[in-house]
Amino acid sequence: MALVNSGEEPDTLTTMEQLDAWYAEHEFTGRRDHDAAELDALRALRPTLRELLTAERDDAAELVNALLAEAQAVPQLRRHDGLDWHIHAVPSDAPLAHRVAVEAAMAMIDVIRSDELSRLTVCVDDRCECLVLDLSRNRSRRYCSTTCANRNAVAAYRARGRQSAG
Repeated sequence: MALVNSGEEPDTLTTMEQLDAWYAEHEFTGRRDHDAAELDALRALRPTLRELLTAERDDAAELVNALLAEAQAVPQLRRHDGLDWHIHAVPSDAPLAHRVAVEAAMAMIDVIRSDELSRLTVCVDDRCECLVLDLSRNRSRRYCSTTCANRNAVAAYRARGRQSAG
């Protein structure tokens, strides 16, 4: 989700330093090329992941299958770098964008199987296109960030003030 949202204005994935920070924040392991091609490949992956994360259930399943087939994914349990058993579906020496695509597809398998795609939405702020993952118990999250939520709360407050004054 963070990778997709990095493509919204202002784009927050344009430099190697930003890529390094994103890589560290999301605790990816394995091969890193540290070159412009790697950065460009991740940036190019964003529209595909946006399509996957906003698709209807059957379309999302087709996209997952296509991503996994393209990567020739073979899920296996791995334990490394102090992490307990978890799934890797491509080798750790595969290109970073390749691994990110497969990890997103693998994560979506459970979302699709449990029919929870309604937890993935687009921010309701008219000026924002970021994606929202709603993990709240009552499914009430509507904004991607506190910034968007606050901007809309202030606008609503001011509108109420104008309405009562007018």
